[in-house]
Amino acid sequence: MTQPPDQTAPSRLALAHVSKSFPGVKANQDISLSVRPGEIHALLGENGAGKSTLVKIIYGVQRADEGQISFDGRPVEIASPKAARKLGIGMVFQHFSLFDGMTVLENIALGLDESVPAEELKARIKAILDSYSLPLDPDREVHTLSVGERQRIEIVRCLLQKPKLLIMDEPTSVLTPQEVERLFETLRQIAREGCSILYISHKLHEIKALCEAATILRAGRVVATCDPRTETTQHMAELMIGAELKHLQRPTSSKQGAARLSVERLDMPGEPPFGTSLKGISFSAHAGEILGIAGVAGNGQAELLLALSGEHLAGRADAIQLDGRPIGLADAGARRAAGLACVPEERNGHAAVPDFSLAENVVLTARHRLPLAPSGLIRQGPVERYAGEVIARFDVRTTGPAALAGSLSGGNLQKFIMGREIGQRPDVLVVAQPTWGVDAGAAAAIRQALVDLAAQGSAIVVISQDLDELLELSDRLCVINEGRLSPARPVAGLKLEEIGLLMGGVHGESHQAESAHA
Repeated sequence: MTQPPDQTAPSRLALAHVSKSFPGVKANQDISLSVRPGEIHALLGENGAGKSTLVKIIYGVQRADEGQISFDGRPVEIASPKAARKLGIGMVFQHFSLFDGMTVLENIALGLDESVPAEELKARIKAILDSYSLPLDPDREVHTLSVGERQRIEIVRCLLQKPKLLIMDEPTSVLTPQEVERLFETLRQIAREGCSILYISHKLHEIKALCEAATILRAGRVVATCDPRTETTQHMAELMIGAELKHLQRPTSSKQGAARLSVERLDMPGEPPFGTSLKGISFSAHAGEILGIAGVAGNGQAELLLALSGEHLAGRADAIQLDGRPIGLADAGARRAAGLACVPEERNGHAAVPDFSLAENVVLTARHRLPLAPSGLIRQGPVERYAGEVIARFDVRTTGPAALAGSLSGGNLQKFIMGREIGQRPDVLVVAQPTWGVDAGAAAAIRQALVDLAAQGSAIVVISQDLDELLELSDRLCVINEGRLSPARPVAGLKLEEIGLLMGGVHGESHQAESAHA
């Protein structure tokens, strides 16, 4: 348990009437909040609520238009991230800034504001690792590490600077349950030692388990503060979205049909130098079924999606079959025309072109299924109508079809991309991280749309590191680890701990032995 924050001490961080605007958008409006010393404080809000802008102001990436920031009871101006670190503010970003070909020690050294001799730095790193019981070898190269171990690099880099406030942005999005619990133990210890933590996450059950206070934003304003330990996750979600949270509605009678996507003994080399090779991948996804594929990032998920989408061709035509037709040697366009759609994990640059409008991004994939560009001539009216339908159906916060994809927040772009593919009603949809970075309301809408698509006879494959999502959505579940796929098993009766062990690489007899000794 974390010790109660000292109620008599000045706030570690206090914001008073902070506002920030961009052309056409008021990102933050009159925001006031305070974080006590040693407090783990959640910052909640749906996509576009203003969390990212506010955190960037606190960390010195952006400047507020109005308002005052105080740190340890005195007014401060935070002109840059370096100035923030000098004050004692550290931040662990959702997407790590690490060089795969360098060691842990070298990556940490690159992120410091001071030059420290290698042996002295190694001794300081080991002292922190020992103090917080964090298993990590400073001499290992980053490409050999799990995602949880990579996150520890960022945390150690912050702790070396002895922060008074640590900002964590979606820290558990790609961790196994075991790694999440280890992270929480570390954060609780950090808080007990007096460091405040500002914790941003869409996983409300984690907020309840970890945080003592929460500030909830909606449309750029503070709409509520609460103690998440005494609130329900549903009430917090409804405060975030300003409406009643809808529960997943499954069809009363779900009957699965024949296999629509079949993969047999698929082998594919990983991208050099650090890609993961696929080894004998076999599975099938049936009409009316959602098949989940769990796994820690970097275990072959990206390679599998590239193989299924047609961006990388299989060695044999029959390695991948769509409704019984071999498509392993067909390119991405041919597979889309045949009825297979894919949504990659990377939104900007892979799933969408940032400098293209939303309407133009629709043409890139939907022209194979919808009459948007017959004979290669783009029909602007139907294109804009379809883009508008996607925006309306999935509540994409944007100015319209002419808006550039790169102008949307990550969560809103995710909603648009998912809507663009689901609206085409593909026979098979393969999607990686369908709700990554979106708020509770948007996640519920996307998951419902996937369930509805499956109910119409499509086969859906969901590749995700979010076990809660997979367990809610999937009919059957596989786990990918080091390029190998476990047999699919019905979700009913599967235990979270068992899936976590499979994600961590514990298979077969080893898994049984570990369970026997548990």
